[in-house]
Amino acid sequence: MHYDDAYQNSIDDPDGFWLDAAKALDWDNAPSEGLGADRSSWFAGGQLNLCHNAIDRHVDAGRGRDPALIYESPVTGISRTYSFSELQSEVAQAAGMLAAQGAKLGDRVIIYMPMIPQAVFAMLACARLGLVHSVVFGGFSAAELAKRIDDCAPKLVLTASCGIEGAKVIPYKPIVDDALARATKEVSALLVWQREQCSADLTSAKEKFWQDELANAEPADCVSVSADHPLYILYTSGTTGKPKGVVRETGGYGVALAWSMPNIYGARPEETYWAASDIGWVVGHSYIVYGPLLNGNATVLFEGKPVGTPDAGIFWQIVAKHQVSILFTAPTAIRAIRGADPAGDLLRNAGPDSLRALFLAGERADPDTVKWVGEQLGKPVIDHWWQTELGWPALATCIGLGSDPAPIGAAGYPVPGFAFRVLDENGSEIDPEVTGNLAIKEPLPPGSFRSLWQDEEGFRGYFTAFEGFYATGDAGVMGEDGAFRVMGRTDDIINVAGHRLSTGQIEEVVAACPCVVECAVIGGADDLKGEVPVVFYVSSGGDENDGVGEVIGAVRREISPIAAPRHVIAVKALPKTRSGKILRNLLRAIVNGWEITIPQTIENPEVVQATIDHYEAVVA
Repeated sequence: MHYDDAYQNSIDDPDGFWLDAAKALDWDNAPSEGLGADRSSWFAGGQLNLCHNAIDRHVDAGRGRDPALIYESPVTGISRTYSFSELQSEVAQAAGMLAAQGAKLGDRVIIYMPMIPQAVFAMLACARLGLVHSVVFGGFSAAELAKRIDDCAPKLVLTASCGIEGAKVIPYKPIVDDALARATKEVSALLVWQREQCSADLTSAKEKFWQDELANAEPADCVSVSADHPLYILYTSGTTGKPKGVVRETGGYGVALAWSMPNIYGARPEETYWAASDIGWVVGHSYIVYGPLLNGNATVLFEGKPVGTPDAGIFWQIVAKHQVSILFTAPTAIRAIRGADPAGDLLRNAGPDSLRALFLAGERADPDTVKWVGEQLGKPVIDHWWQTELGWPALATCIGLGSDPAPIGAAGYPVPGFAFRVLDENGSEIDPEVTGNLAIKEPLPPGSFRSLWQDEEGFRGYFTAFEGFYATGDAGVMGEDGAFRVMGRTDDIINVAGHRLSTGQIEEVVAACPCVVECAVIGGADDLKGEVPVVFYVSSGGDENDGVGEVIGAVRREISPIAAPRHVIAVKALPKTRSGKILRNLLRAIVNGWEITIPQTIENPEVVQATIDHYEAVVA
């Protein structure tokens, strides 16, 4: 089926479209309907187990010897491939270990782990038993971990003795101990995977070594659950300081991911697929763990960085080594690789010829970066867009459906099931090529969230801004060709002397300047104009502020003199989270003199003071 037909069918007959898609999974009881009468639930009456669909059914089909999980850890020097049979054995044993701790159907399990196979085993073991896992990004502070413990009241916490960030070993046990001391909710047990890079000590009877408990466990079978049974809780940032626990239901999520792998990504069973992300984020849940395995792909688990472990060729070396067909990463990773290997020598030396396409998501993919990596690879580079709440791509070029590539700078076309609109402040649709509020008409397709953990009011808040629509919180533009550009959060729209300007649009222009490696544009307060654009950029010539004229000239020429930046500041590096997102709120605080709060997820805390110093030097 071609993209146009698939999309129209999904909108005209969502019930029939997704019931047909559900046939890709094994069901213990087939669902009696697709879309429920409430216009939000999916696959009523269905019973299944997602771990069985990800692992056991492939073993049953004779693929037990095929590769399933490929672990590449340049920070430890370990490289190991687990077959589907080996993965089944590891996961069943881990499930037996969890059951032996008293965990039962519906209990929550927090997983605070680095990027090691045991983290994946734990996630799948929870799915095997109908436990609800909540993966917390390894390295989050004790305070943030404690908030999550108190919110979901886990039966168990699983951790490792340490994580490794580049060359730095980070002990995890002290962080977990502190979190448990802060939390008001008690846990039954803490299981610690002991790594040789750092030993952890047990300090109470509740604490146990994972290896010891695993050795004494009996393998556990899959437990059938209803389609609406929670698979996991994944916390995302909240505006009140309280994290929002996005709840993902088993059946709809499984159907959506199983559909997405061949139809969006064009991934064929038995190929190797690699999402270079972290299991602590939604990309890791959907496209390191569940999506590829549901589709019968080998999936890559990478413990390292795009540069520095050991160099900017590591991505391409792994692609060549394991014949990766589809690679998915964040634009910031490509920018880092480009900065370290601008001529692409390491890429060519590795010879990543197996790659059919590179997908980008997680932040805006600036056209200059897309063009550079596309020229180096000679393969399609495809931006796409989604959110933690949605669970899987909502805007994309569906290469498996023969979709025409979206223009560079666009996030893509609506994925089947997602009815996008661009609305004004009153909720009315606006014309193409005009920036507005990006919204999705109800019902949301399978795989999207249907609740926040114990926060129904917060969940309904997503649907109150525009009646009948899910408000994404992003600003967007629909082109005349139907492709959508996501311009950034709606709070990234600045008002300059009565003119509404998208900082995302300004960033695109700035990023295209030859002197710019990467950039961020934010709004600074101005007594006369209300707000003015302020540019922070990493210069191709170091931190010398010699690109001011070029940047201002480009913005005046390509957008308008009204959009010309008030200040242009060159820095050696932009402050980012460990997932690669630029900390624009921090930059706003610096520019506007607000209280500066450094988030626990920051990748490079030393950059903050350097950024302040550069800014003050320019505006002095």
